[in-house]
Amino acid sequence: MKLFGPLYDRVMSWSRHPKAPWYLGGLSFAESSFFPIPPDVMLAPMCLARPTVWWRLALLTTVMSVLGGLLGYFLGSVALEAIMPWVDRMGWTPKLETARIWFDRWGFAAVFIAGFSPIPYKVFTIAAGGMAMPLLPFVFASVVGRGGRFFLVSWLMARFGPAMEPKLRPIMEWLGWGSVVLVVALYLYLR
Repeated sequence: MKLFGPLYDRVMSWSRHPKAPWYLGGLSFAESSFFPIPPDVMLAPMCLARPTVWWRLALLTTVMSVLGGLLGYFLGSVALEAIMPWVDRMGWTPKLETARIWFDRWGFAAVFIAGFSPIPYKVFTIAAGGMAMPLLPFVFASVVGRGGRFFLVSWLMARFGPAMEPKLRPIMEWLGWGSVVLVVALYLYLR
C-alpha cells in the first residue's frame, strides 16, 4: 500500500502554496499555547520547497511562536485554574508539574530549553504565566530558544534539503512504514 509517497508529494505541494506562510504563522502561534502539532512539520518542507527564503520562514515562525507563547503565558497567569481540566484531558498535568519544578530550579534556562527542544513548549508558556515568571526574561528566553531551533531547522533544510530530496523520495515508503513500526514497537515496549 502506497501511503507515504503520495502524502510526501501532497505536503510538498502544500508547502509551495501562496498562502502557506499564513498557515505556517497560524500553526506557529497556536502550537505555542494550545495546539499539539509543532510547526517544524510545516517549516521543514517549506524551506525545502523555497530554500532561498529560509530565513524569512524561520523569522516568521519564531515571531508567531513567541506571540503564541505570550498567549500561553497570559492563560497561565489569569486562568490557570480554569484551564486545568483541559490540561488534564490533554495529558499535560505531569508535564506541567515538571515545568514548575524546572522553573524553581532553573527559571530562564527552563524556557530556553523548552523553546529549543521537542519538549512541549506550550506547557512551559502556561507554567511561566502561572508561576508569575518575569515577562522580559520569558520573552528573551523564548526568542532565543525558539529562534535557535527554527533558524537551525530552516538553514539545514535550505542547505542540505534540495540535494537530499531526490534521494528521499524513492525511499519514502520505507522511511514512513519504518517510522510507524518503530513508534508501535516503542509504545509496546514502554507500555
